[in-house]
Amino acid sequence: MNVAIILAGGKGTRMGIVDQPKQFIDIYGKPIVVHTIEAFDIHEQIDAIAIVCLKEWHEDIKIWTRKFELNKIKWIVDGGETRQESVLNGLKAIEEDVSPDDIVVIHDAARPLISHRIIVNNIEGAKKYGAVDTVIPASDTIIKTLDDNTISSIPVRKELYIGQTPQSFIYSTIYDAHKKAAASEEVQNSTDDCRLVIDYGKKVHLVEGDKLNFKITTMEDLLLLKSVIKMSKLETI
Repeated sequence: MNVAIILAGGKGTRMGIVDQPKQFIDIYGKPIVVHTIEAFDIHEQIDAIAIVCLKEWHEDIKIWTRKFELNKIKWIVDGGETRQESVLNGLKAIEEDVSPDDIVVIHDAARPLISHRIIVNNIEGAKKYGAVDTVIPASDTIIKTLDDNTISSIPVRKELYIGQTPQSFIYSTIYDAHKKAAASEEVQNSTDDCRLVIDYGKKVHLVEGDKLNFKITTMEDLLLLKSVIKMSKLETI
């Protein structure tokens, strides 16, 4: 079985929105999270979906599930205080329904333009390697600073990639890595599941992402998302 865990627990504070998290902003009649869920709901290789979000949004998710006929949502899970805790909550919620060798595809709700190809390649990569991360090559030179004022180093660009999601794993691999991290006082707020798997002693392979698979973080991202969706609608007319 291939299960998608959609992380919708963020509060969107970087966008300056106080009344609702960014993933619940309405875009052309649908919340961003619904645009994201639909990409997995219609995908023939995804068998079930778990939504992780703050408890106060559970009822909204249920309403949207019915309204937009999101047929593969099987779990609605409480989000944690951190991303790490939210992922662990999702992994615990599906434990009784999956086998150790099943595939878990973990994706940010705020990346609604996830493509069919990326999902396919994540599932195939996770089956083959056990753990994969979606990335795109860094197109700009990356500057490293240690004091926020001067350059400390300039890494070789061809060795650098920009991480996206999904990050996909064999269930037992990611669950064991999260349980180990939860038991450690040193790792309680990791923002990257692949980092936990690497710390657990496993290799993570790369899957080619897409520039359109960007994360909605700023108002500029929101405007870009609206433009892309509008263009897509016009192309189908």
